[in-house]
Amino acid sequence: MSTPFYVSPQQAMADRAEYARKGIARGRSLVVMQYADGIVFVGENPSRALHKFSEIYDRIGFAAAGKYNEYENLRIGGVRYADLRGYTYDRDDVTARGLANVYAQTLGTIFSSAAEKPYEVELVVAEVGHEPEGDQIYRLPHDGSIVDEHGSVAVGGNAEQISTFLDQRHQDGMSLAEALKLAVQALSREANGSEREIPAERLEVAILDRTRQQQRKFKRIVGRQLSRLLEADNAAIAKTDDPSDEEEGES
Repeated sequence: MSTPFYVSPQQAMADRAEYARKGIARGRSLVVMQYADGIVFVGENPSRALHKFSEIYDRIGFAAAGKYNEYENLRIGGVRYADLRGYTYDRDDVTARGLANVYAQTLGTIFSSAAEKPYEVELVVAEVGHEPEGDQIYRLPHDGSIVDEHGSVAVGGNAEQISTFLDQRHQDGMSLAEALKLAVQALSREANGSEREIPAERLEVAILDRTRQQQRKFKRIVGRQLSRLLEADNAAIAKTDDPSDEEEGES
């Protein structure tokens, strides 16, 4: 009888982490960024059926990079957790921090289990506050750790380079149009330093807007409203959305 091949626990964990990172790196990057009136989610996504960004609860949004079927299962679980907690206790008891802890436990359990492969996903959970100081952004890597982010965060294939670019240019109090343009500029940068053009129809954009009158702050930015924001100059940024924009951008 042959002797089983021995792999140290440290090496096994390193191999699982490398496997997950390579899977995430194959996905397109996305950016989550604070702006004056909330939080904006921007990513390159040619599919109109498979969303990278979703609403979890009233003031909470979800973003993910990696394998769609895996992060979609996590998204559904997060919605169920939020609905149950809000119904059992109070809507204000549903927070991004609580949701991030639930995701961290799930991802950590899967990552450390030898019975199944690690999830090839990286998540961002964001909550918009009543004031900018109350905004919360949490990044959750494949191993279930939680990173409290401020200002901007990027996940996905080219996340490190994009994060460096954003850290140098992001400023507090940016308008939505300014933040959107900066995010698209960051996503357009190639690893070799060159830039490519990302047309509006290949962008997925959503916001958590603290100024919305509705209890639900999540809204998708599509169509004419997205094109206008991408082309807007600083003087046209504050224009009020017309009813058609609100209807086509509604989540």
